Amino acid sequence: MPYPLDAAAVRSWCGLALEALGRERERIDAINVYPVADGDTGTNLYLTLESAARAVEAAFDGHASAGTAPRLADAIGAMAHGALIGARGNSGTIVAQLLRGMTEVLAATDGSADALCRALRRAAASTYEAVAHPVEGTVLTVATAAADAAERAAGEAAGAAEVARAAHEGARTALRATPGQLAVLGRAGVVDAGGCGLVALLGALADVLSGEVSAAPVAVRADAPLPEAAGCEAAGRVAAEPDGPAFEVIYLLEAGDAAVARLRTRLDGLGDSLVVVGGDGLWNVHVHVDDAGAAVEAGIEAGRPYRIRIQHFGGARAKEPEMTARAVVAVVPGAGLAALCAEAGATPVSVRPGEPPASGELVQAIRQAHAREVMLLPNDHDLRHTAAAAAEQARTEGVRVALIPTRSAVQGIAALAVHEPGRSFDEDVVAMTAAAGATRYAELALAERQSWTMAGVCQAGDVLGLIDGDVVVIGSELTATAMTVLDRMLSAGGEMVTLVLGAEVPDGLAERLEGHVREHHLAVDTVVYDGGQHAAPLLIGVE
Repeated sequence: MPYPLDAAAVRSWCGLALEALGRERERIDAINVYPVADGDTGTNLYLTLESAARAVEAAFDGHASAGTAPRLADAIGAMAHGALIGARGNSGTIVAQLLRGMTEVLAATDGSADALCRALRRAAASTYEAVAHPVEGTVLTVATAAADAAERAAGEAAGAAEVARAAHEGARTALRATPGQLAVLGRAGVVDAGGCGLVALLGALADVLSGEVSAAPVAVRADAPLPEAAGCEAAGRVAAEPDGPAFEVIYLLEAGDAAVARLRTRLDGLGDSLVVVGGDGLWNVHVHVDDAGAAVEAGIEAGRPYRIRIQHFGGARAKEPEMTARAVVAVVPGAGLAALCAEAGATPVSVRPGEPPASGELVQAIRQAHAREVMLLPNDHDLRHTAAAAAEQARTEGVRVALIPTRSAVQGIAALAVHEPGRSFDEDVVAMTAAAGATRYAELALAERQSWTMAGVCQAGDVLGLIDGDVVVIGSELTATAMTVLDRMLSAGGEMVTLVLGAEVPDGLAERLEGHVREHHLAVDTVVYDGGQHAAPLLIGVE
C-alpha cells in the first residue's frame, strides 16, 4: 500500500537512508576515486545523513512537546538544514544541496506526484549551480537522470510512489554508465561513489512511499545491497594525482549573498573541487587547496566561518593516504586558531560557543589525521567525556589515542608547541601533558544577564575575568579588566604570556597589554594570536 509523501514519510526516509548508507559505507568508500581517491565518500555521506536524521527527530520532538504534528515543510526543511550543517566532503555537500533544492519545492506543496517530480528537477539543477566546474559522470549526472525518469513517470499520471521508484531506477541506470563518461572511473573499473550514495538515498525514498517498509521512525531493510558497488577491488589500483591540492577545507559560513559570490571567485582561484551550498545567510563551503590558511581567511573576509575542518591529503592524492606515525587533533574556538593549528600540522575541529562537537565528529577527525598514533586536545573542560568516548571508539579501530587533558585553547597551544613526533609516544604524552598543566588559563567574557559569581554580582554587559574557569574579576572595560587578570596570574610568576584575541576586541588592545606586561613584569615574554570570529573576546595563558 503506497504511503503519502508527508512528515512521517520524511522521518522514515531518513531512517532507511541512514541504514542503507551504513550498510554500504565501506563499499562506497572503496570505490571512491573522484574527485580525490581518499576513500571516504561513503563515510561522508553517512555522517551527512546522520546529521539530517538528528535534525528531523529534533523537529518531531519539538512539535510533540508543543502538542502539534509537524507538517511536510517542517520535516523536509529540518532534513535539509541538518544535512547542510553536517555535510562532509564533496559528496555530502552536494547531497545537502540536493535536499535543499527538494525543500524549495516540497515545503510549499502537499507532497503530490507532480510536486515530487518538480522537487527532483530543482534538486538536480541546484547542484549544478553549487559546483564551480560541473563534471559529467558524477552524482550530478545521476541526479539529472533521476529527474528525467521522474518526469516521464509523472507524464503517465503516476502517483508519488511510482515517481520515486522511476527516479530510483533512472538513477541506477545512469550510475552504471558513469565509467564511460569519466575517464578516471573507467580506468578503475568502478562507478561514481557519490552517485552510488544518491542511488541508496533515492531507493530508500521509493521503498518508503511504495509501502515496502513501514513509514515508522526507524525503517530497516537488511537486504538489497547496491549491485553498482561491485568491482571495488579495482579502486585501489588507481594512480595517485601528484599535482592535486594538499588540503580539503570545509566550513559553515554566515554571510550574505554578495559576499558569498565574491568568495566563490576567490576560492575558485585558490584550488579546485569548489562547492558552495546553502542560502538565507548560512552556507557550507567545500574546496581543495594547497593553502588552507588562505581558504579560511577568505571565509573570514566574507563573513563568519565556523565548524572548520581541514584534512591533509598526504601530498599525492592517493586512494589510501600514507599513514603518518603520529598526529594531533585539536578542538579550537574560532577560525584563526583553526588556521594556526593547521599550519602547525594538526587537524583542527573548529567550534563556536554553544555548539560543542559530537563524539562522532571527533572520531572522524581522528580518522582524517591518517595516523597510527593521535594526540587528542579537547581544549575545553566540558568536552572531557565526549573526547574520551571518541578516543575509545578510535582505539577500537586500531588507532593509539592519547587524550591530553587540555581545558582551554591556550593550554592546547602550549601542548602543541612541545609536540615532537620523533620521540616515543609515552614521552610525547608526558611532555604535552606537562606543558598544558604548567599553563594557567584565563578568559574574558561579557555577562549576558545579572547573576551571582564568586567575585560578586554582575550585571548584563559587565566584563568578566575568569581564571581557571572561575570568575575572579568583574569590570566595566575590557582592557582594564584584562590588566587586572594578568597581574593576578603573574603574581605567582611566569615566563610567557599568550594572548588570543577575538574578532571584536578594541583596536590596540594587544599592544597595550604587551606594554603592561613589559612595564610591570620583568623578563616575561608575550605572544599574540588572532582567534577570529566566535573565539572569546580574549584568552590568556601564562606559562
